[in-house]
Amino acid sequence: MKLVFEDLIVFENEDYILINKPPRVASLDERTTDRGGQSILRLAKAYHADAQLGHRLDKETSGILAIAKNPEAYRHLAMQFEHREVTKRYHAITNGVHNFEGISVYLPISPIKDGTAVRIDREHGKVAETIFNTLQAYRTTTLVECMPVTGRMHQIRVHLMCLKAPIVNDPTYGGKPVFLSDVKRNFNLKEGTEELPLIHRVALHAHSLTFALLNGEEQTFEAPYPKDFNVLVKQLEKFA
Repeated sequence: MKLVFEDLIVFENEDYILINKPPRVASLDERTTDRGGQSILRLAKAYHADAQLGHRLDKETSGILAIAKNPEAYRHLAMQFEHREVTKRYHAITNGVHNFEGISVYLPISPIKDGTAVRIDREHGKVAETIFNTLQAYRTTTLVECMPVTGRMHQIRVHLMCLKAPIVNDPTYGGKPVFLSDVKRNFNLKEGTEELPLIHRVALHAHSLTFALLNGEEQTFEAPYPKDFNVLVKQLEKFA
């Protein structure tokens, strides 16, 4: 499906564009081009020639993404990321029922498998820290707020695995799919039909981003849940 960049924008001024990135769209151009050949960077540059991504999200992850419209804005945001002055809040649906209250996971990370995944590596890994809070516990799953202090690849996913709370539908880190039969009592599947998962990707959404604009004003930008994540949460709430 062809994306219209303007439809993704949640905020824009002379320096920044904040978008709600859809799932399954790469932030940067991939080595193997998508069937549609779309990436957020390519779409952003078509909209504004000097656009640069301030950070990136995994291809499967949806949510808020900051794009700088000029070099000064890019440097300003990059320095805030470097000094860990940007607050990122993600929402994840995890397998299992968990009660996290400001739980901090401080475990170093190294890439494995030709850079497509990561592992905890206490000896040679790079420092990584994430703080977790339970937002809502359901029958077999939990909606968790994840606040990465550092910005390592797959950091939230591997840290949740360490808490025995892998993200739903994240097989790389032990996450299992969730079916309606898991959450709805007395669920009857029609004979001869195969039950499909309630979400078909890693259940992770970048919910908000807080940083200072060039005038020094700190602002928080939020991205509403995309359809698939919203449907999952609604079903979990309905049968909680």
